[in-house]
Amino acid sequence: MSRRVLGHSVPLALLLAAALTTPAPATGQYTVSALKFTIQAGSRSCTIDADLYRPSGVERAPAVLTTNGFGGSKSDGSTDATARAFAQRGYVSLAWSGLGFGRSGCLISLDDPGIDGTAASALIDFLGGRRAADDGTRADFVTLDGPGDPRVGMIGGSYGGAIQLATAAVDHRVDALVPMITWNDLAYALAPNNATRGGSVPGAFKWQWANGFYLIGESQPLTEVNLDPSRINSLGCLHFVTEACDTVRTLNSGSFPAARTAELLDYSRSVSPVSYLRRVKAPTLLIQGQADSLFNLNEATATYKTLKVQGTTARMIWQSGGHSGGLTDPAAGELNLVQGNLETSYVGRRVLAWFDRYLHGQRNVDTGPGFAYYRDWITDPNGTYATADHLPVLSQKLYLSGDGKLVDNSRKVTPGSRSYSNRLVPTSHSESSLYGALGLPDPAPYDTAGTYADWTSAPLPRTLDVVGAPKVTLEVSSPKAERTQDSGDAADKLVLFAKIYDIAPNGTKTLAHRLVAPVRVPDVTKPFTVTLPGVVHRYEKGHRLQFVIAASDDAYFGNRGIKPVTVVSAPGRAGVLELPVAGR
Repeated sequence: MSRRVLGHSVPLALLLAAALTTPAPATGQYTVSALKFTIQAGSRSCTIDADLYRPSGVERAPAVLTTNGFGGSKSDGSTDATARAFAQRGYVSLAWSGLGFGRSGCLISLDDPGIDGTAASALIDFLGGRRAADDGTRADFVTLDGPGDPRVGMIGGSYGGAIQLATAAVDHRVDALVPMITWNDLAYALAPNNATRGGSVPGAFKWQWANGFYLIGESQPLTEVNLDPSRINSLGCLHFVTEACDTVRTLNSGSFPAARTAELLDYSRSVSPVSYLRRVKAPTLLIQGQADSLFNLNEATATYKTLKVQGTTARMIWQSGGHSGGLTDPAAGELNLVQGNLETSYVGRRVLAWFDRYLHGQRNVDTGPGFAYYRDWITDPNGTYATADHLPVLSQKLYLSGDGKLVDNSRKVTPGSRSYSNRLVPTSHSESSLYGALGLPDPAPYDTAGTYADWTSAPLPRTLDVVGAPKVTLEVSSPKAERTQDSGDAADKLVLFAKIYDIAPNGTKTLAHRLVAPVRVPDVTKPFTVTLPGVVHRYEKGHRLQFVIAASDDAYFGNRGIKPVTVVSAPGRAGVLELPVAGR
């Protein structure tokens, strides 16, 4: 049954199921109809719950598909607001509750292309006129590129971002994608190992984020009564596919035997864009958040680089807000559909231009530069974004000297060593992962004496704008780890956490967006390189950089057993920190 809507409240929070209710101005009339679709997703038949937003007075129009973030539904703030915003602008919008969420059936399968992507493809069949909704409704009002081929784009954040890539991998009728704050590799997102060549070695389990989402999924009966039977797996794993439950349980066990670990990594990657991006051909505008310890900027960068190399049209924007903050309370001038500012925000204008070009076919529309990033040190909301044709390269080197200094020339390195040891409980804090999402206060980052090593630069003679992912090459000594690292269980390898603080002249320390680089060292007898999370941060003149290796971090699982570590420095044999500095 349809109801007439005149562009009323448009809430937005591209984060889980958060919802806001500030009204946005109407720009067009549309009707909303609730629809059901019975589909086959993998081995199960289930129902998709959807809402169709049809602009009034338009005979045919391109379509926009959108779905919820993890734990949400078609009716939550972000999904509903997105569908309304585009319906107001003349697009046919179809919003649906992802499989296992809201009133849709089937199990939660982590945006698996063969399950979730196939389900979304059935919705494209509907938009293209190939199938009807369960009540007989047919979409004969969508612009077609050919029989059964609708002109369709997709937009959404987080879980609603990865589904776009999964869908485009199995259905090449998708014409444009706008994935926001989403992942490239779930194996990296859930248990990141930032050591180069550490891909076959699981990293440090991001237990707060992972278990938070697992509990959201398993607690669906508390939020949705009378669940579709297709959403029940077994008593051992209620609402996820079995492989997802097994992954979380293995991570929580703290034990990573080789065979089980390979299976774990293979499954996580099989449902991640890293495994199927080669099949994605739709033009893709990637939008990632700087304040995001769940899916950091490195995730979008990996996707962007892969798409570019294979010839898929791609652009990338690093906005300010991500899962760790800035979505429900965006910075001035940032995209905020609660305020209806698609036309007046930088990111909003880029999204509209993307769809104008690839859905409306306006080939003369400028879709913007290859790369753009938000700068929080700029006070004018109209000038916060810088643009470039490519990401900055690693252009400045600093060396880890034996006296604890971070020096700008290898000849300034003095012989010496820095040592630390972990304890049986975490002694360093970067962030409490879900606090930002829930709006709760979080203690400032800290490290406990004796459980970290640090190297500090001289006061900077000029401002330094770091844009991208710093890298550090390290060589450590840990006889205890050396004796255990080949036990056959990756949990016996050395774990450490690398990070860079900004120290102000008054001693105040800032950890940019509270981001750290967890590392499970593949082999402590060999040098290794660590890629830190990408940041956009200005180190002001007079400030100092402090590079830290910490033994633990309470947002992650750390070392099994006590493993003392020493870092030895000497001329010609010192750790090297490389920074991607903008403008060089």
